[in-house]
Amino acid sequence: MPIELRQSWPAPSAPKPIVLIGAGGIVRDAHLPAYAKAGLTVSGVVDPNMDNARAVAADFGIANVHDDLAAAVAANGTDAVYDLATPPDVITDILPHLPDGAAALIQKPMGADQDQARRIRAICRDKKLKAAINFQLRFSPMMMAVADALRRGLVGELLEIEVHLNIFTPWHLFPFLAPMPRVEIAVHSIHYLDLIRALAGNPKGVFVRSMRDPRAAELAQTRTSAVLDYGDDLRCLMTINHNHQCGRKFQSAWFRFEGTRGALMVKLGVLYDYPNGEPDELWLCADGGEWERIELEGAWFVDAFMGTMRNVQRFDAGEDEALYTDIEDAYQTMALVEACFASMQKPAEPLRLD
Repeated sequence: MPIELRQSWPAPSAPKPIVLIGAGGIVRDAHLPAYAKAGLTVSGVVDPNMDNARAVAADFGIANVHDDLAAAVAANGTDAVYDLATPPDVITDILPHLPDGAAALIQKPMGADQDQARRIRAICRDKKLKAAINFQLRFSPMMMAVADALRRGLVGELLEIEVHLNIFTPWHLFPFLAPMPRVEIAVHSIHYLDLIRALAGNPKGVFVRSMRDPRAAELAQTRTSAVLDYGDDLRCLMTINHNHQCGRKFQSAWFRFEGTRGALMVKLGVLYDYPNGEPDELWLCADGGEWERIELEGAWFVDAFMGTMRNVQRFDAGEDEALYTDIEDAYQTMALVEACFASMQKPAEPLRLD
């Protein structure tokens, strides 16, 4: 009999309309398709580029294009959920203008660094915002299933978490990354660090090296090695290369979770031939038996984006007791990211050959 694992977040019973703040590519590629699939209504959009806002509204049937943020807030108050799909450095400019007590979903990361994250947290606390950060990998069907399997002890005591990427990322699709001093960890591997925290808690410390590659010389970092210290029992590491230009045959993008009684393997399908992608996969080997493929109900893109918004909507309505990626929890992910960059500034122990 196939193993059934939890893979989706329940829908809110009476969802509020959504107001989009931002009309960029992530809105078209993920937010709006996910909300349509979830049956959620987007009632308005605002963007400094009015042409972008009008085009998104026309393409996705959004009724209202607001002239600016003040107009959006005046029209909706706390009767809508605000979806901030913006660059991280403008979040602190937007949050003070939201209504006190409003529900908001904020695009990851939580600011460009921990200092900005601290300011975001302070604003949300002062305004009593019901705010979550869109760390959506946690809500993907594959990772919700992993969390359920670990919670149920299907692989025993967790001993190993490994993230391995050897892929080709088309960096020309993301020209805004070129001037950024922090790239790979801050924009990409932050997903993995957040997920690891969600499953295993905060590590005691980190050792990290993240570096550039001459094949993507315009970017500050595109390769990362990281060891997260969870003590003597749990080994956790990431090895990331975004520049493998030797074809599909030996590309890889997977998580391995191994315990005393078995293991889980997760294929991150969207990363192969990005943005076209391949199907995600989840495999379970329990008690020394055969590997069993767990059928997935959806994919990281776009199904995970349904879960983050559903959680915010349900928390706002009192149907969920907690925000799974609220600002307090997301701030801890930003602290872990900051620790990674701090580790990069520390010299490695030199060899002693005398």
